[in-house]
Amino acid sequence: MRDLPLSKVYQLIEPGPVVLLTTALKGRANVMTMSWHMMMDFEPPLLACIVSEANYSFAALRETGECVIAIPAVELALKVVKVGNSSGGDIDKFKTFDLTPAPADRVAAPLVVECYANLECRIIDTGFTDKYDLFVLEVLKAWIDPKQKNPRTIHHRGNGRFVVDGVTIKLKSKMR
Repeated sequence: MRDLPLSKVYQLIEPGPVVLLTTALKGRANVMTMSWHMMMDFEPPLLACIVSEANYSFAALRETGECVIAIPAVELALKVVKVGNSSGGDIDKFKTFDLTPAPADRVAAPLVVECYANLECRIIDTGFTDKYDLFVLEVLKAWIDPKQKNPRTIHHRGNGRFVVDGVTIKLKSKMR
């Protein structure tokens, strides 16, 4: 074993797939890339996510209290990175990166048609938002694209490096 700089720890424990978070404020939709999120509970499904106050989406998320978490497959990786390297304050990211917004049922934020799953969410807890930019979300409705079979997700490893989901294994478990 050898020392690892503490600034690299996040690369070891990065939580799950890179996702797109959409918001809509005053009729203007935006999309951002996000990888700092985690499941908190099963039913109802609760998620926690960190959206930096420096991000253009922060104000819309805070003001509207709702968003969509869209889960892209590896085929969208290049677009996902480009979305993450730009600001919705400067451009319309849906148009610029040729992503298709679609109406959601329960929130004003749009679904992303190209993603294999979309989760309509509302904020239920902002107790850690001021200190950590952390929002707790309840999933109100979930969508899946049945045409995308066995989608492989991307996972951020830091410094422009990503890991793609690989082999699926099945082991006995008491989890449902």
